[in-house]
Amino acid sequence: MTGARAAGHDRVRLAPPDTVVEIARVLTEAGFETWCVGGAVRDALLGEAHLDWDLATAATPADVRRLFRRTVPVGIEFGTVGVLDPGNAMHEVTTFRRDVKTDGRHAEVEFGVSLDDDLARRDFTINAIAYNPLGGELRDPFGGQRDLEARVVRAVGDPEARMREDRLRALRAIRFAARFGFEIESATWRAVADSAPFTTRLSRERVKQEIEKTMQQVRYAGRAIALWRESGVLAALIPTLANVTDVTLRSLDLLPPPAAHRKPDREVQRLVALMADLGGRDAERALHDLRFPNKTVSWVGSVLRGWAVIGDDVRRALGELGGPTDAALRRWAGATGRTRARAVWRLGAVRFGAERQLGQPAPPASAVASAYRREMRIAFRDPVEIGDLAVDGVDLLAAGIAPGPGMKAVLEHLLDYVLENPTRNTRDALLARAAIVGSR
Repeated sequence: MTGARAAGHDRVRLAPPDTVVEIARVLTEAGFETWCVGGAVRDALLGEAHLDWDLATAATPADVRRLFRRTVPVGIEFGTVGVLDPGNAMHEVTTFRRDVKTDGRHAEVEFGVSLDDDLARRDFTINAIAYNPLGGELRDPFGGQRDLEARVVRAVGDPEARMREDRLRALRAIRFAARFGFEIESATWRAVADSAPFTTRLSRERVKQEIEKTMQQVRYAGRAIALWRESGVLAALIPTLANVTDVTLRSLDLLPPPAAHRKPDREVQRLVALMADLGGRDAERALHDLRFPNKTVSWVGSVLRGWAVIGDDVRRALGELGGPTDAALRRWAGATGRTRARAVWRLGAVRFGAERQLGQPAPPASAVASAYRREMRIAFRDPVEIGDLAVDGVDLLAAGIAPGPGMKAVLEHLLDYVLENPTRNTRDALLARAAIVGSR
C-alpha cells in the first residue's frame, strides 16, 4: 500500500513504544510532520522485535533541541538529534533530507525537503517505508511492503547510483538478504558485485562493524560470507579469506548468533570459525587490520593455534575403537590450555559437523560429543599444566637440580609422567622421579 492507512493487523504489529509516540506527538503538535522510519518499521512488518525506533521529521535540529529538554547532538551536520526519554533511552530524530553530493561514503545533505524525498535517498525499498504513529498511516512509495512479501532486497531507484552514493550499501544488502533469508534482486546484485572493488574506500572500522553485525544478527552467517565471496567483496576487503572453504561457511551456520542464547561469547566463537582456514598468525593479522580489540585478536589466534596442535590427533583418535584415552585428553588440554580447551573443541566439533553435512569423512557426532564431555571434566579436574604439579622450581632447586634449561626439562618430564597417571602428582613421588631424571 502507498500512502494508505495500515490494515488492522499491521496496526498491532506496528506498535512503537509509548515514548516514541510521545516524541512524535510533541513534534506534530508543534507543527512538524513526523514519521517512524527505518529498520524498526521493516522489522515490525516482518513480525520481528526491534528496540531502536527512529523518527524523521520536518523539524530542524534546532527545533528538536528547543522542543525537548534532554537531547544529544548525535549528528547535527546530518540533521540527527538524539532525544532521551524518561528511561534514558535515546531515540534518533532526523530532519527530512536529501543528498546533494557524496564521495561513496560521506554525503552532503540538504534539509527542507519532503518525506518522499527523504525516503528516496534510502538504500533499499524494505528500508524506505514510513509509519505515522499518531494516525496509523503507512507511506511506501517504492513498494517496500511488496518486496517484504516477495522476500527480496531491492535498491531504491537505480541500484548502481545507490551503491556509488555509499559503498557500505553493498555489505548491507548482503547482510539483510542473509538475515531474513531474502534474495537480492538481480540488478541490485549486479550493482553489489560491481561495487566490490570500491569497498576498499570504506574505513576498516566500518568493515569491522559490518562483520560484527553479521556475527550478531544473522542466523546463517555462512550464507552472508558466501555472498561476500561470490560478489568479490571478500577478496577486496579480506584478501586472505578470498578462497574461504565451504567447510568454514557451513561451520558458521552451525554456530547460532549470540542473541539466540543471550551468550555474547558466541560472537567470538563465530569469529574463530570464520578465521579457521587461516593459521593463528594470519588470523591475528587480518583481525588487527580490521581494528578488532587486541584481546579478541589474541583469543582467536590462540584458539586456532590450539586446534592446529591437536586437531589431527583428535580426528585420528575419534576414529579409533574406544576413542581417545584419558591420558590423551589430558595432553590435549595441556597443549591448548584449560581455559581455551572448550573453545578449541567447539571449533573442532563444528568443523567436523560441517564436513559431515558436506558429505566429507569426519568423526561421528556421538564420538565427538562424548570426547568433548570427557575433556571438559578432565581439563578442570586433573593436572594438565606445569603449574598443576605438586612441586615447582623452588622444590627442585632445594633437591639439587640446577636452574636453567635442565630444570625446565625435568619439569616437562614430570608433567608427562603425571599426564599418564594423575595419582603420581604428589610431592614425594615427583621429587623421587626428579632425582632419577636429574641424575641422568
